[in-house]
Amino acid sequence: MCPAIVDAVKTRISEKARALGFDAVGFAAAELGPEARTRLADFLAQGRHGSMSWMADRAEQRSHPRALWPQARSVIALGLSYAPESDPLANLAHPETGNISVYARGRDYHDVVKGMLKHLAAFIVSRCAEPGTEVKVFVDTAPVMEKPLAMRAGIGWQGKHTNLVSRRHGSWLFLGEIYTTLALTPDEPHADRCGTCTRCMTACPTDAFPAPYQLDARRCISYLTIEYDGPIDPEFRPAMGNRIYGCDDCLAACPWNRFAQAGHTAKLHARPDLAAPDLADLASLDDAAFRARFTASPIKRIGRARFARNVAIAIGNSADPRLIPAAEHLVRDSDPVVADAASWALYRLKLPG
Repeated sequence: MCPAIVDAVKTRISEKARALGFDAVGFAAAELGPEARTRLADFLAQGRHGSMSWMADRAEQRSHPRALWPQARSVIALGLSYAPESDPLANLAHPETGNISVYARGRDYHDVVKGMLKHLAAFIVSRCAEPGTEVKVFVDTAPVMEKPLAMRAGIGWQGKHTNLVSRRHGSWLFLGEIYTTLALTPDEPHADRCGTCTRCMTACPTDAFPAPYQLDARRCISYLTIEYDGPIDPEFRPAMGNRIYGCDDCLAACPWNRFAQAGHTAKLHARPDLAAPDLADLASLDDAAFRARFTASPIKRIGRARFARNVAIAIGNSADPRLIPAAEHLVRDSDPVVADAASWALYRLKLPG
């Protein structure tokens, strides 16, 4: 296609993406530079991925889009804002409740974003492409380096907390990608706008950033509460506070958030029962009740045992003797990891003074 036609196609795709509800759209070539591949290799070599063996297993496909799909020529990067309406850390001051990461307080974003991507992909094939054009859509679970691709597509940049930052949407963007055989002119990559700021790094409760732009997932509360299924090291338990699923501290600390307006996608808005859930209530959930409570929520995927472990640690950090019966209930849990966390919690609650 000639440049004028390519530009027209990009405009139509961008307009359709925004009509579907996406807040950001950009275009990149289906390639990543050596810096992204080197950073991934170093991250894996130092074992900073922890128990996430799937990152190492498909490192080659992750480090290069065409290793995942050789026919890909372009990547359309999409962003959907989930910026909260109020202070995402306000609930940390109420230790008798559990604090859930903002992104998980509503419907599972994988389903929401993937549905929007499929609509956009169908539009591209039917209205914007030559016969034989192919597309593939990805949301988070595939071996795709979403943040470097989004940076190359001009949506934002990877901040010192390694997450994407946007001048318009701050740190609150869900990302999705459409790989396509279309040859589309790449947009200009986004420049790094972090400057000398290190607020995200100093905000981390567990010092998970050994250096700017580096993350040790083994120290990250999001990793510990979501990805890791073993007993959490006692070193990190007090710093977890009442964070029972994920952590927003480094995201919330970013000064660029002052430009972010609350996300407009209704399906992603916080459910009332997940805004500040009672720890005692959560501790009482058996497997069936857990599944029912978290239907259509990303929390469901970690399973009841991992979630109960997190709840037990939050109970131990509450300093609220009224939660002793909840801890005693979890001490009798059939899962040894849950029982261990509950024993630790009970000890903490019964400490004198």
